[in-house]
Amino acid sequence: MALEKFNDSFLRACRSEPVGRTPVWFMRQAGRSLPGYRALREKYDVLTLARTPELAAQVSMEPIGLLGVDAAILFADIMLLPLAMGVDLKIVDATGPVIEKPVVSMGDIEALASLDPAHVEYLAQTIKILRGELNVPLIGFSGAPFTLASYLIEGKPTRQWIKTKRFMMEQPVAWSRLMEKLSESIVVYLSTQIDAGAQAVQLFDSWVGCLSPSDYRAYVLPYVQRIFSALAGKKVPRIHFGTDTGAMLRDFADVDCEVIGLDWRVDIAQAKAAVGAKAVQGNLDPVVLLGDEKIIKENVDRIFTSLPSRNGFIFNLGHGVLPETNDTTLKKLVEYIHEK
Repeated sequence: MALEKFNDSFLRACRSEPVGRTPVWFMRQAGRSLPGYRALREKYDVLTLARTPELAAQVSMEPIGLLGVDAAILFADIMLLPLAMGVDLKIVDATGPVIEKPVVSMGDIEALASLDPAHVEYLAQTIKILRGELNVPLIGFSGAPFTLASYLIEGKPTRQWIKTKRFMMEQPVAWSRLMEKLSESIVVYLSTQIDAGAQAVQLFDSWVGCLSPSDYRAYVLPYVQRIFSALAGKKVPRIHFGTDTGAMLRDFADVDCEVIGLDWRVDIAQAKAAVGAKAVQGNLDPVVLLGDEKIIKENVDRIFTSLPSRNGFIFNLGHGVLPETNDTTLKKLVEYIHEK
């Protein structure tokens, strides 16, 4: 099958180069709300889908044809990395990752294996399939060390992160070791994806906004800086995304990356001023997409009005697509963005 002309608008926007139209993609566009994914989930659990290259490629491809987005993201789960490091976990529907034996001591941390690329070879195979089919760039990704550490320590999803914060403050040596091991494995994990053909990578720090700016600088930022610096030689755009990071945005952007991903709690103009020359990605509240067309367009227009420049801007949501979102709504949103 002959591929259509390659659409590189996303990559050019990552590099803050002029684009003919604003590129758009959605976090969690591969899965959750789309009909093809829901049909597959009736037969397979999430981890089976993610670790079966032909199925993962199918899920990753669906939003390209259905929605018309300008980039694909590898269908995977952030817990694939801990799994490959020997963590015993399962993904429970309506709950999320559940870990049988959470990390409580230095001994638990030392028991974590360093990532062997062979243990995530299925991701490389998925990427190779996709690169043979896609006419848009492919984004690889990983959870960030703080977010992964919070799952390992809490043992299940939380909205308070009490165990994580106590561990961080009460066991600083063990915390440092955990962040080092996770960061080293993240570099290997993302490098493996890039070497297989991923054309950009995103680091998701979904829970880091629970920290104060001073704690972020002391306990998290040095490790994230190391990750991005280690990937500099790969010559692909690097995106740093976190939620609720408005209070720490200057620090959050103090890494060697091309793009800062923003959630909906920060104004684009203020964020752009804080991050300087870096491109920005964001930041529509995903709940807005459950409203009517008038509400959606008003919120989109507000983002574009706030933009100081169209260069260096990638339209996205402020977090992942909600499962209740209608795919027709997403398609119309893509068309509206492309017309602006």
